[in-house]
Parts: sequence; C-alpha cells; structure tokens
Amino acid sequence: MTTETSRYDAVVIGSGQGGNPLATALANAGRRVAMVERQHVGGTCINEGCTPTKTMVASGRVAYLARRGADYGVRTGDVAVDMTRVRQRKRDIVDSFRGGGERRLANAHVELLMGEGELTGPDTVAVDLRDGGRRVLQAGTIVINAGCRPASPPVPGLDAVPALDSTSIMELDVVPEHLLVLGGGNVGLEFGQMFRRFGARVTVVQRGPALLAREDADVADAVAGIMREDGIEVLLDAETTAAPGGVRLEVRVGGETRALEGSHLLVAAGRRPNTDGLGLEAAGVATDRRGYVRVDERLRTNVPGIYAIGDVNGGPAFTHISYDDFRILWANLLEGGSATTTGRLVPYTVFIDPQLGRVGLSEAEAVAAGRDVRVAKMPMSHVARALEVGEPRGFMKAVVDAGTGQILGCAVLGIEGGELMAALQVAMMGRLPYTALRDGVFAHPTLAESLNNLFASL
Repeated sequence: MTTETSRYDAVVIGSGQGGNPLATALANAGRRVAMVERQHVGGTCINEGCTPTKTMVASGRVAYLARRGADYGVRTGDVAVDMTRVRQRKRDIVDSFRGGGERRLANAHVELLMGEGELTGPDTVAVDLRDGGRRVLQAGTIVINAGCRPASPPVPGLDAVPALDSTSIMELDVVPEHLLVLGGGNVGLEFGQMFRRFGARVTVVQRGPALLAREDADVADAVAGIMREDGIEVLLDAETTAAPGGVRLEVRVGGETRALEGSHLLVAAGRRPNTDGLGLEAAGVATDRRGYVRVDERLRTNVPGIYAIGDVNGGPAFTHISYDDFRILWANLLEGGSATTTGRLVPYTVFIDPQLGRVGLSEAEAVAAGRDVRVAKMPMSHVARALEVGEPRGFMKAVVDAGTGQILGCAVLGIEGGELMAALQVAMMGRLPYTALRDGVFAHPTLAESLNNLFASL
C-alpha cells in the first residue's frame, strides 16, 4: 500500500480551543493548513468540559431554586429530575457548538483529517485515518494542541471499580442514590453539588486538608461550609487506602479507617496530558516528568518549528488560557510580533453555586512573595442585590498593595462571583488603584456597586 505524503505550511494536532482558531487564522492568511483530530472537533471544552458541565450545572440550579420556591413565596410542589432530558439538553448544546467549529474550519479551507497523529520527525506527522489509510504530512510549523484526559490516582483496587470520570458521568440517565466523589477540586465540587441538587446523596473525599487546594484558607473553609449546608458530606485529610470491590472505598480519616459504599463513584483526582503515542521522542521534543510538553514563554518547544499550546504544555488548564496561547502564536507567526506568556493574568471561575471567581495573587501568595498588602473583605450578606435574589452566602476579598493601592488579586465567592471577579480584573488590567472602584458610581441595585463598600474599609 502506498502512503500519500503531502506538504503543508502548518499542521495542527488537536482541534481544541487554541488549535481551531490558530488553524483558521493561518489558513485565512493564505497558508496551507492541515488539522489532525482523533475524536471530535472542539477539544475538551466543548465536548467534555465547559460547555456540557455548565449546561448541566444550570439544570441543577433550576432544581435547587424550584425546591426553594417557598422562600420566594412561590408554590412549586414536588420537584423531580428527568436525567434523560438533562442529558439530551446537554447533548444538543454540545452538538451545536461542535458543528460551528467544523464549519469555521471548512470555510477557511483547513483540511480536517480525522485520525491518530504521530510525529515521526521534526517536520513530519503520520496520520492513521479513522476511515482507513495513512497520510504523511510535512510542514515547517507543527503545533501540538492535544489536551489532557482524566487521571486515576494509585489506589489499590481502583482499576477494578466501575468508576465514572468527568466525561462518563454526564451520560448517566439516572440520579445516583449515593455518589462518592474522589477529589475535592473544581471538577469534584461542581459535579458533587450538581448531583446533590438532582437528588443524590453525595460524599466528597479530599486527600488534602482543604477543598480547592490553591485557595486561601478562609475561601476553602467557606466553600466547604456551603457544600455541607447543601447536604454534601465533606471528608478532609481523607486518604483513600483501598477500593475493595464494588462501589466501595476504604478511607483513613483522623487516624481511623472508614468504609464508604455508594451506588456510583466519580474519580475527579486530576488529569494527565495526551502526549503518549504522539511520537515526541522521534521528533526530539522534550517533556517534563509528568509528560507535559516543555515550552518557553513564546510557546516554543526545544525543537525549532514545533509549538505546544493549551493544556498539553502544562500551563493553567483553562479554555481562556488556551485561547490566549492562540493569540500569542497568531501575533508571532503572522504579525512578526514578540508576544509572550510572561505576566499574563490567569482568571478562573469555579462553577459551584454561588460561584468562586479568582484572579491574580491570593493573600497567601502575596505574603509569601514578601509583598506589603492590605486586604479588603466583605460578606455577601452586606450586598443588597445578593439579599434581594436570596443568595447571600460567601464573601468578597481583594488583596491590595499597601504602597501603590494597586489591586493584586481577588476572590469572589458569591452569586455571579465570576462576573464580579472580571470587573476587578479589568481594574487590574488598567492598573487602576482600588480607590477608583471605591469612589466609582455604579448602578443600584447591582452586584457591581458592592465594589464601593468592599474597599470602603481600606
């Protein structure tokens, strides 16, 4: 059988949130571009991450508010969740987003090859096509956008347990009777709270001393309080020592071993890069000890002409960071620029309810860096809008440089915390002192006007 070899200006491996717009931009600039995708267009965000999970989170919030109808003077009666309908709504939205990505690639005349791509040299990618056959692609520019997948912790017996991950749990057509969640990070908490609202009993098992390990202690404690208030059992400093069969875990908490048994188990204990099978060794591309592709501040690997963007390079694993990686390569490859990742702000939102929005330095990080800081903090129960809509849980917190008045970072645990965080981020981007927000005129009654009172104490 003859293997066809084709020459391109650029080959992008992985159709994620950085790879798709980059391939499109290169093609629109007159480059001949091939996109290699082994599963589906859109990457993790559209297919297994942001889009489907937040669609289901929205369904969970409706169930939560329906049960709280009496708090608002509304009679709702018994609330029942149809998981088949929840799942179908999620599938429909994913399909619509995925189709849009495919159309944009086609309109830009990017050649989409569905199959497994493997580097066989510093300028060559071999593709085993899904429909049969093999193609060899040569290009002076190769961009790796292969993403990550769920990882499983080294717990004895866990491999034999019929566990769910962040993808398969969204295909359930029933509400679990008792969902065990192994991991207290973003993924574990979003799904744990969601399924609690659907009607499941939920137990979250967190190995460390706090949920959301990167957060300040007061933020993590408040999140744990919200989870428990919602009826979720939260076990901290809980080491899972064994999975003895069935949907069971042996967990050591406070010097004692507890036996947990559930109807379903979600393993939400991290992710690993999709670099195995990419042939990085053949091309001489260096990786770190966890398998992530090593890149510099311009997203260049150690091999000239090969770049890595998105989750696969070990940077912050957020869609918006992957998209910013695209912008860096767009500026440098097409505009002759010198854009870098140095100093960029990394905002994120944990889509529990109420949300946690975060950007910049935490208080602990600022202190560890030797910064002289002042901290503004205010409970959401002091925010008129939060009280009016019946969600006063959480608090706002901002870290300010004591000398310059510049906002260094913030955490907003509260209703629409991600949106309030973004307002603070804009101030940080514009290098406004906190006094600009303290003295700003914001519409009443909005969440934004809470910024006046947040900084009034400084």
